[in-house]
Amino acid sequence: MRYAHTVEQVRAAEAAAMARLPEGTLMQRAAYGLAAVCVRLLDRVYGSRVLVLAGSGDNGGDALYAGALLARRGARVRALLLSPERVHAGGLAALRSAGGRVTADQAEFGRADLVLDGIVGIGGRGGLRPEAAWFAGASRRGTVVAVDVPSGVDADTGEVAGAALRADVTVCFGTHKPGLLVDPGASYAGVVHLVGLGLDLPEAAVTVLQDADVRALLPVPGAESDKYRRGVAGIAAGSAKYPGAAVLSVAGALRGGAGLIRYVGSAAPEVVRRFPEVVVSDEGLTAAGRVQSWVVGPGGGDGVGEVLDQALGAGVPVLVDADGLTELARRGPVAGASLVLTPHTGEAARLLAGATGQPPRAAAELAAARLATARRLAELYGATVLLKGSTTVVADPDGRCRVNPTGTPWLATAGSGDVLAGLLGSLLAAGLSPFDAASVAAYLHGLAGRHAAERGTPVTAMDVAAAVSF
Repeated sequence: MRYAHTVEQVRAAEAAAMARLPEGTLMQRAAYGLAAVCVRLLDRVYGSRVLVLAGSGDNGGDALYAGALLARRGARVRALLLSPERVHAGGLAALRSAGGRVTADQAEFGRADLVLDGIVGIGGRGGLRPEAAWFAGASRRGTVVAVDVPSGVDADTGEVAGAALRADVTVCFGTHKPGLLVDPGASYAGVVHLVGLGLDLPEAAVTVLQDADVRALLPVPGAESDKYRRGVAGIAAGSAKYPGAAVLSVAGALRGGAGLIRYVGSAAPEVVRRFPEVVVSDEGLTAAGRVQSWVVGPGGGDGVGEVLDQALGAGVPVLVDADGLTELARRGPVAGASLVLTPHTGEAARLLAGATGQPPRAAAELAAARLATARRLAELYGATVLLKGSTTVVADPDGRCRVNPTGTPWLATAGSGDVLAGLLGSLLAAGLSPFDAASVAAYLHGLAGRHAAERGTPVTAMDVAAAVSF
């Protein structure tokens, strides 16, 4: 598991560590770790041109101390001070003692083999100030290494409210920061390296599943398993206009580990023709038989309201997607149901408006604040929310939040969300909690998209379904 902590959590942990350690220990640990990454990035250290962009405070100090270590190894290090009157005195003295120099020449930015971005640290809010914004648009040939967080990126949220310096590599200290894991901040961070500082940290604000975590959560049949014990997933999807949504949702569900899939809807002939192992019915959810989860909404059309009512009364977890979300937004939050919602940002805007009575916000605005959007929806609807997008975020009503690390832009294709809905519903039926089911489904779906793209592009939704595997 990868863990990310807020600025407030990090500050408290650093304060506790500094109270028991010799003065300057944390900064030296950070500087040595930062310098070690820089050494690996440079073709050779001796004679290389390194520019330190040093802002005020400890972030600039980390960069200056790392610059001093590189200068001792023969690098030609120059420091451009963005706030000379508030520069970290100890870091600047160390740099000068090691042979580094201060420069006022901004053109060094374009000539350097490596640039250390120590302009703004994790406490920064908003975009770069005018005196630093020039660097965000300037051309350069060298590698930009962000110190803890790219300057201009909000460390807690990943929001970019103005000019920000795009990094090739970000070296973060002590723990990951949420803003490095979720877009748009993640797209500015490049490759992220973690340097441990020995901090005693609380429960993480955001987590990220890794392969081992997903494998531990996957439903695996035992010796006594039968198709019913493995779980039965119900799919209520498709319509005369969108029969393909039913086929794709079922395709995803068949890959999610449940032992049996029941389909209810008008696309039953198409579904059973493609997947003869699926039990189909066109007589409504109440006549379908026992299930452990329902998926409602993909391609559902005008009749989705009645289907949603029946699913909500079934006493099992209900995943609501697509047309089902549009119907739910009209109604607002419902009580007494175990819900998983899978909106994109446009649907999220409608859901927020339905819950608050306020006009819908722009989808782009919500996309720029993914963590806050997913958490707010989870709170308002008492539901697990999987917010789809360039970074998929899963939020739970209890406050937990996960960011999905897998995926590819090739998943932006018609029907991909239907496959995800079916896959997630199957994992729910197989016994995973809503939070874990949503997290694992997003991970597997993203991985399947990558695998499908490796086999050839463009990628279709059915390609993605076929590529899902445990």
